[in-house]
Amino acid sequence: MIDARAEADAPLAIRAIHAVSTICGVVAAAMILFAVLVTCQMIFVRGVLGQSTIWQTEAVIYLVIGATLLGLPYVQRLRGHVGVDLIPSLLGEGARRALALFVLLATIAMAAAMVFYGWEMWHLAWSRNWKSESVWAFPLWIPYAAMPLGFLLFLLQLAADLWLVVTGRGQVLATTAHGVDLEEIAD
Repeated sequence: MIDARAEADAPLAIRAIHAVSTICGVVAAAMILFAVLVTCQMIFVRGVLGQSTIWQTEAVIYLVIGATLLGLPYVQRLRGHVGVDLIPSLLGEGARRALALFVLLATIAMAAAMVFYGWEMWHLAWSRNWKSESVWAFPLWIPYAAMPLGFLLFLLQLAADLWLVVTGRGQVLATTAHGVDLEEIAD
């Protein structure tokens, strides 16, 4: 859930990261839409025209994987990732802040590892000119780029979230899965 007050008071770098995360969400949604359209075209070609398809299944797989990875920062920005909020709802504000810091730092470490190993995988595909084993022979560096890029942008969003929590501008209140403050419900 986006805190409008914290957004307006945030430095330019944080607002820029949020804007990039939003753009990632739009790109990911467009990729999903395109995957649906390609699937419909594939069904038409196979079912109505009775012809075989060459590139459609592989393209849909790459589009959905790319949308998942490039959508990471946007989902983080909206706090849309699956989370367990029972423990934070039972803690005081200071303990919630400490837990949020711990979770953010652990997630940053994981995302940094994914950027590193994703970059290695992408670089191998690029330098060795790997192609898919299908008839289409699609260059694999293109879909492999989604991993380091998606996790790098996710890492930036996590860093922005960390800054907001450290400075006390981030929302660390216990929430339900629907973004409703539990403290508001109790009143």
